[in-house]
Amino acid sequence: MSEFVKIVEVGARDGLQNEKTALTLAQRKDFILDLMKTGVQAIEVGSCVSAKWVPQMADSDSLFSQLPKNPNIQLSLLTPNLKGLQSALAVGCSEVAIFTAASESFTQKNINCSIEQSFEKFADVMAAAKANNIKVRGYVSCMVDCPYEGAIDPKQVVQVSKRLLDMGCYEVSLGETIGTATPDRVKKVWDICLSELDSRVLAGHFHNTYGMAIANIYQSLQQGIRIFDSSIAGLGGCPYAKGAAGNVATEDLYYLLSHMGFETGINLEALMQASRKIGQLLQRNNPSNYAQAYWQSHPA
Repeated sequence: MSEFVKIVEVGARDGLQNEKTALTLAQRKDFILDLMKTGVQAIEVGSCVSAKWVPQMADSDSLFSQLPKNPNIQLSLLTPNLKGLQSALAVGCSEVAIFTAASESFTQKNINCSIEQSFEKFADVMAAAKANNIKVRGYVSCMVDCPYEGAIDPKQVVQVSKRLLDMGCYEVSLGETIGTATPDRVKKVWDICLSELDSRVLAGHFHNTYGMAIANIYQSLQQGIRIFDSSIAGLGGCPYAKGAAGNVATEDLYYLLSHMGFETGINLEALMQASRKIGQLLQRNNPSNYAQAYWQSHPA
């Protein structure tokens, strides 16, 4: 049996929150229902943050409550603080995510506190999650480079990841936030991380600013990483990382994995239909190379 690689679909949260067009709740619900038909086993639904700061993510808890629950699909919400976690709990969410960074400057600009203070904030979230049997996923931005500080010491990445795992996160996703990394530099980070941490609790989250995401994922696969975040139609970017293009497109990740013989559970036709639909809704071109080639050979 071929080896399984888990894809965490982040288009509905990390993707949409960085798109200029804010969708209605009904449009976001339709989008997630389409994603639920694709065979992905983990979908980030939204973020429980102030609509004042991130209007694209308004009423994510309400959206979550309207979705059908499927035992084969893990639906999650991003909850940066206790208030967010309480909103997630109120709608029966069983997995949440928290985020910090391996860069002090990025953490200051992104969540308005130091790395140390971010952990203090998480202590309450982790305690409440544990008390309510909620799984917590951790995100670490700037695994290679920071838009403000430049190169980040891989030891700092390990330290932050370890701390999240020690606090109770079941999985930590390392984000190559600004897409500047090349496989040789990604290798160095994984080498140091894997000397202290189990590959099964680590995920890769790669941006495609310079077209390097798939090369960096290939490198990660060579080192035993088997969980990757991706965004359908390459949606998103990062408002705090100027010029960062979107996440790697789920379509391109699927092409790489399926042709290398990995199992993903993805239904290609459903994936491509969902991709086309969201692209049309947002009136944007799909940056995915695979999607472009696919539609040339599958005219609608």
